[in-house]
Amino acid sequence: MTRPKETIVKLSQQEVLPESGIQILQPAGWAPPKGYSNGIAARGRTVVIGGQIGWDAQCRFHTSDFAGQAKQALQNIVAVLAEAGGRPEHIIRMTWYVVDKREYLASYPDLGRAYREIIGRNFPAMTAVQVAGLIEDAARVEIEATAVIPD
Repeated sequence: MTRPKETIVKLSQQEVLPESGIQILQPAGWAPPKGYSNGIAARGRTVVIGGQIGWDAQCRFHTSDFAGQAKQALQNIVAVLAEAGGRPEHIIRMTWYVVDKREYLASYPDLGRAYREIIGRNFPAMTAVQVAGLIEDAARVEIEATAVIPD
């Protein structure tokens, strides 16, 4: 979701979104991150979303493709968040667990398209970690998220 330009207030290197209670933290002099934020400060109701993988609501995988599974995992995150009355722009943190770093890096173009389609132009604080495996053998990625819904 694109933020209207008039709602962003710059305070040195910090973007403040007044109506959302979310502040993007960017220390002065740091290179701007691409696709994530270095830090977020937020006020409101916290929603913690457990790791979501690339299967549907009936626990079925429809693809073994990394970007396809990541897209489904992001859709699952948005569905859980909606249960709390939240939207993608309320996500302030994500942790990605990937089974193959090279597969993750190679999927950037498709992954970027899927991310923008599901999450929009919201770039929370993120961490990506390569792991030896996930509990579901067919899973290529697991994503957990934290959101703050404004009061």
